[in-house]
Amino acid sequence: MIDAIEADEREQDATGPRGGTRGVTATLTRLRDRFRRAPNDQGEFTVAPAAGAVVPEDVRRRLDPAIPGRRWVAWVSALVITAIAALLRIVNLGFPPGRIFDEEYYATEGEELLHHMVEWRPDPDPNLPGYGDYVVHPPLGKWMIAAGIKLFQYDSFGWRFSSVVVGVASVLMIIRIARRMFRSNVLGCTAGLLMAMDGMHLVLSRTAILDIFVMFWVLAAFGFLVLDRDARRKRWLRAMEKGLDPTDPSRSGRPRLGWSGVPWWRLAAAASAGAACGVKWSGAFFIPAFLILIVIWEVGARRSAGVTRPWRDTLIDESGWIVAFVVLVFGAYLATWTGWFISPDGWKRHWLNSMGQEEPFIFGALRNLWEYHREIYAFHAQLDDSHQYQSWPWQWLLLARPVAFYYNADPNCGAASCSAEILLLGTPVLWWSFIPALLGVAWFGISRRDWRALPIWLMFAVGILPWFYYELKHRTMFYFYIIPAEPFLILAVVFVLGALISGPGVGRTRTFALPADDRRLYGTIFAGGYVLLVGLCFWWYYPLYVGWSIPYEDWLRHLLLGNRWV
Repeated sequence: MIDAIEADEREQDATGPRGGTRGVTATLTRLRDRFRRAPNDQGEFTVAPAAGAVVPEDVRRRLDPAIPGRRWVAWVSALVITAIAALLRIVNLGFPPGRIFDEEYYATEGEELLHHMVEWRPDPDPNLPGYGDYVVHPPLGKWMIAAGIKLFQYDSFGWRFSSVVVGVASVLMIIRIARRMFRSNVLGCTAGLLMAMDGMHLVLSRTAILDIFVMFWVLAAFGFLVLDRDARRKRWLRAMEKGLDPTDPSRSGRPRLGWSGVPWWRLAAAASAGAACGVKWSGAFFIPAFLILIVIWEVGARRSAGVTRPWRDTLIDESGWIVAFVVLVFGAYLATWTGWFISPDGWKRHWLNSMGQEEPFIFGALRNLWEYHREIYAFHAQLDDSHQYQSWPWQWLLLARPVAFYYNADPNCGAASCSAEILLLGTPVLWWSFIPALLGVAWFGISRRDWRALPIWLMFAVGILPWFYYELKHRTMFYFYIIPAEPFLILAVVFVLGALISGPGVGRTRTFALPADDRRLYGTIFAGGYVLLVGLCFWWYYPLYVGWSIPYEDWLRHLLLGNRWV
């Protein structure tokens, strides 16, 4: 993890808010010294670089910090970890052979979409064809399940295959996202290993229910925004290298508009956010967080460049793109309902006609969809039925109430009494470290003014806080609702591991601090030991994640919280 240390220190100096707020006056002075107003042939004054002008090195580091290590090494290590994750998830995927837990709904509805374009309910009369079914979740997640059924067949392997694909893809994504955020190959791979060895992620990656797809699209949207952040900062750097004076308050002091100024990664994030909503409405919780990050990161880029009025310029330059982001989210969400639009059989598809009213082209279909959404909202607002495995948000990080997806007591283990269970339970060592990790992110983020603390905390907060509101409404909830926030909890752990290795940060000394070499050594040993401990814990609980039949006494020893885990 030595490269993680050096990368962390460079990043702290290069891209953190400390670098963007401290010394702004000095940066502006240097920039003014390097740029001048020069008349052109027509006597008009334009911004031109002074003779021999270059972008100040500290500004360059803030706008385009280097990622250490060879790219091919980073890709090879990422793919190896991804292959391990794939192996863990694909082996014996068809077991158990029947539908478990909510696969009863989603696997069935995925098959129905392939045949009818909408969820379908057979008529009790076998002589009648049936009709479009009323369901309470958008169709995209079920279409993704249907893709696996189409590729293989309608069996347990087929309807779970798409969950494996997005689960494995999310491991690769978090490796690349962490590498880019922390400027470290090692920390990126650490994030991937932790996700690959998380029991909750493993079980959901092997089960055909919707929440793993919400997590996938949320993580994809976040990753695209991280790419957008780097791309926009590089855009400023390229413009300054060509002579742009960021201290000029006029339009000339900002990069040119045009094709190169289109934030393509941001638009991809918007489409992904819309897709998350198209799996479950809970994906919408993350949209305000994405908009906040866009604004904060755009302001930060301008501060790093030396812009005199970063908030004003951000409002002027980015308002249109923020509106486009919201519009594209809405458009992507509507696109997930394509099957409902083109089929005449969807639930409420012709509600206006059934009420004796006209259905104008396009607007009539949208009005009918709105009526359908009103019914869906009413269902969710009144969902307070008790369930054996329901839990409250404050219990989720504590693993106070996991969910049993499957249990079989048949004696297949060679002992007199056996238990085979698939238990939705996060790897305990990993999940019980999330709370101190979040506290560590807050501490290091504030003390170092580290830009990475805000997105980690913000994404976690919007992944869990809205559910506390529904707790007040006594809505039925389950532990797996937290899965979209899990990648950011893992990033919190990686953040703290990197901080423990790198010490107090550049320019910050402590009388009790260890020498740099000792700090790196002890920090690396601690981080390695922690990852090893997570791996051992994952190995210990693996039989309960995949349904192995083990002696009842062994099964009982795994239940650390007793009846709360039964």
